[in-house]
Amino acid sequence: MSRASGHRDVPHAADLRIEAWAPTRERCVAEAVAGLVESFADVSGVRPSGGIRVDVPPGPDADLLVAVLDEVVYRLDVDGVLVLDAEITGAPDGGLTVRLATGDAAQAVGTGAVPKAVSLHELRFGRDARGWSCAVTIDV
Repeated sequence: MSRASGHRDVPHAADLRIEAWAPTRERCVAEAVAGLVESFADVSGVRPSGGIRVDVPPGPDADLLVAVLDEVVYRLDVDGVLVLDAEITGAPDGGLTVRLATGDAAQAVGTGAVPKAVSLHELRFGRDARGWSCAVTIDV
């Protein structure tokens, strides 16, 4: 039995903790991306202005999740863009092909602390009888 996709913020001392779940590994990563962005910005008024493709090499599932979230934080910090949508597919080699729709971060309304980095502390990502789930701590 699979479950619907979703995500939520979980209270965590001084940092942000995101939990996400979905029927597939790729959708679970996309839900974690959505949870990350929603934790600090209201993007409803941001116009899409670009796109980024990232090929994440194969590795342990938790490393793939961290690589994608790191890319979201990096693009915000270096390029000043917010991820508005994430389309993630499995690559033939076991990695991920990530397509990020982006917009100007200056058009967003801040709603929380801006992420600084993805922590490996208490990182969890895996499959169970109902689908995929992850939990990740974000340094803010």
